[in-house]
Amino acid sequence: MHGLDNILLMSDSYKVSHYRQYPPGTETVYSYFESRGGVFPDIVFFGLQYLLKRYLCGSVVDSARIDEAQSYFASHFTDPTLFNRSGWDHIAHTHGGRLPVSIKAVPEGSVVPFGNVLMTIENTAPDCYWLTNYLETLLVQAWYPCTVATQSRFMKQTLLEFLAETGDPSQIDFKLHDFGFRGSTSVESSGLGSASHLVNFRGTDSLSGLVVARQYYGEHMAGFSIPAAEHSTVTSWGREGEVDAMRNMLVQFPEGLVAVVSDSYDIFHACSELWGRELKDEVLGRNGTLVVRPDSGDPPTTVVKVLDLLGEAFGTETNQKGYRVLDPHVRVIQGDGIDREMLRSILDAMRTAGWSGDNVAFGSGGGLLQRLDRDTCKFAFKCAEITVDGVPRDVFKQPVTDLGKRSKAGRMKLVRSGASFETVPANDSPGDSTRDDQLVEVFRDGELLVDQSFADIRARAGTCAINSWSS
Repeated sequence: MHGLDNILLMSDSYKVSHYRQYPPGTETVYSYFESRGGVFPDIVFFGLQYLLKRYLCGSVVDSARIDEAQSYFASHFTDPTLFNRSGWDHIAHTHGGRLPVSIKAVPEGSVVPFGNVLMTIENTAPDCYWLTNYLETLLVQAWYPCTVATQSRFMKQTLLEFLAETGDPSQIDFKLHDFGFRGSTSVESSGLGSASHLVNFRGTDSLSGLVVARQYYGEHMAGFSIPAAEHSTVTSWGREGEVDAMRNMLVQFPEGLVAVVSDSYDIFHACSELWGRELKDEVLGRNGTLVVRPDSGDPPTTVVKVLDLLGEAFGTETNQKGYRVLDPHVRVIQGDGIDREMLRSILDAMRTAGWSGDNVAFGSGGGLLQRLDRDTCKFAFKCAEITVDGVPRDVFKQPVTDLGKRSKAGRMKLVRSGASFETVPANDSPGDSTRDDQLVEVFRDGELLVDQSFADIRARAGTCAINSWSS
């Protein structure tokens, strides 16, 4: 059987009975998806195409799936007649198993201020008015890739601000590396989250993100990595053999970048004595760059002390912006404890100590892919209009206990507003091409209408203004 690949089971239990709850004569249900606010002022829209290709495209409703769902619901509910068997049979037989809905969305990679419509959905067959919000549960999962892409972009802005002041902003693509696969809640979430990060950067150790970018967005190779040690490969040589483990990394990988975790016993001794004395000539004679990785301690304090020790051992130059840069044979990556707040704390400490951002890259796992939820950006999916007996009705909620949860009413469009966007009624400024709807129909009746490339998505997300470092 189909299990979690059964679209009938990709919803909330209470939605199974909703076909009985709309007003008599309901023909169309029109709903929308937005971020109502939260941590970030702008949202990077990403991930819908994955959901459409993975779950909604093609014939996804048939007798076997309907039978399976009916079996679940017969036991799940006290009333076994709640299941809308006739509605799903209608989709299977009349529509060939293809979902009769239309989905419009802003192009992926677009950076849209919160409070704006990002996606709309409505049924295209009157008998299937109930289907629009049945699909809410699955479609709202776009919150996750949107939030990761947004958070990653915010961290990119922070890094760019610091590089603009202290170093070379052209290095940005590899300044934040994804270490998040092992800390993700599932293989699917790691793939989708990692691909979301790769909208903004090019470095990753999460192979699942490469698969998502290739299979669902046509990007042959979205991210890159380098040879790197872990504690098991270093500590397997024993404490007395740590220097031999380090030397082996230089021998095994004689050219290019190579990263070596160096805090197995004493990160400061490793920097000053092992790398800085015993292996110094081998490091300087190598055709490439050694990347030293501390992996414990207070990150701002540790990173600055590691830089100081490596600077004493290998020498530094002062760049045109007045900040110190290590000999090009040596760099640092901090991959422990990195989230958006810690990133800024480390950069602040580096700036105070006179170190350029060119010296350090960062790796992030849980702080990048997991330390967030749907309320980080307050994502919501709400009905805004229904049509009853041919007459449209505005639909909205306005709870007196939380006006921030007031929803939008009526059909809407997303229009350009200078370099940004705003949401207006669908009938706003007819005939004015400058107010054309930026929402594009991407899905209709089981068919993907627009196949967006990862390259185009990256280009859209990259056209962002960078706030000043002092902000």
